[in-house]
Amino acid sequence: MRRTVYNEDHEAFRETLQSFIAKEVTPFQHEWEAQGHVPRNFYRKLGELGALGIEVPAEYGGAGETSFKYQAVVMEETARAAVSFGAYSVHANLILPYLMRYATEDQKQRWLPGFASGDIMTAIAMTEPGTGSDLAGITTTARLSEDGTHYVLNGAKTFITGGAQADLILVVCRTGPATPEDRRAGLSILCVESSSEGFAVGRKLDKIGQKSSDTAELSFTDVKVPVQNLLGEEGKGFSYLTHNLPQERLTIAIGAAASASAAVAFATDYVKNRNVFGKPVASFQNTKFVLAECAAEVEAAQTLVDRALELHDSKELTVADAAKAKLFCTEVAARVIDKCLQLHGGYGYILEYPIARLYADTRVTRIYGGTSEVMKTIIAKSLGL
Repeated sequence: MRRTVYNEDHEAFRETLQSFIAKEVTPFQHEWEAQGHVPRNFYRKLGELGALGIEVPAEYGGAGETSFKYQAVVMEETARAAVSFGAYSVHANLILPYLMRYATEDQKQRWLPGFASGDIMTAIAMTEPGTGSDLAGITTTARLSEDGTHYVLNGAKTFITGGAQADLILVVCRTGPATPEDRRAGLSILCVESSSEGFAVGRKLDKIGQKSSDTAELSFTDVKVPVQNLLGEEGKGFSYLTHNLPQERLTIAIGAAASASAAVAFATDYVKNRNVFGKPVASFQNTKFVLAECAAEVEAAQTLVDRALELHDSKELTVADAAKAKLFCTEVAARVIDKCLQLHGGYGYILEYPIARLYADTRVTRIYGGTSEVMKTIIAKSLGL
């Protein structure tokens, strides 16, 4: 079906991205995966390209775009090429909404110009060794000093995307106790500079996929965080996190749909050129039927994503809408990519082939940003169940 969500400006940006990926990413992808992260200077190249500052207001050095569709183009093109921009998506798609909505003018002046240029990379630290989806279980604490000038932060975080290279980390911590009425009360967000004394990067976690995006354990030992680095109001952290969840889950849905689409393209090309028993794999009825099923599922996922994009740009995307998009698209991607890998035979299991990277990279999409089970719970609540 013909897509109608993009205009000429989006497509011009797409062409620029394609050239950038061919020159600056594809030749180095295997090297980056082997070392476990993209080079730090690569983010500055993204800044020069304008990709990091698409939605940063012009007064802070960005392009000032308000549509999320440009970010969707980035996710589609990286999937199409089976490459990664490292921790780019967390930085541009997850962190920026927090800074734009809750940062003070002073904080924006301090951080957004570097955010757009790639001189300041960001991460968000929520998950702890014993706390995943249930943020009420967070044990990292921040105590206000007696003179009221700074917080003293103590605790540990894990599974932090981009944590090893981040310059500024949004740390979700407990600044006050929970209440019997609200287990999530007392949570705040502190913006911690990685140069702070007492901050340390622990293990860099070895993952199944997304190997060029660093994921790390972080620790905070009596880290002094100036009160000027409190994001928003003390104790409002959970409501801030909830507000940004629809965009986070839409981001994952877009990436999943794009990966599924790329998988069909890779498999279609492969079966046309691979011979078995003296004829192309594409000539077998099973191959045709499998790819036909996959194409139909991808079309459905893409249609859902496009509708969600439109709703998001018009500020109408609800928590339940985003949960539906994430659940459906990530489950479709899992099925489609698995079938497309199967059509590659043994070569599908070899990382030299992009289908293998897609298979490994996509598995986590049903876990992070809220598991599929959490998405079902949210959708069920929207049905009054």
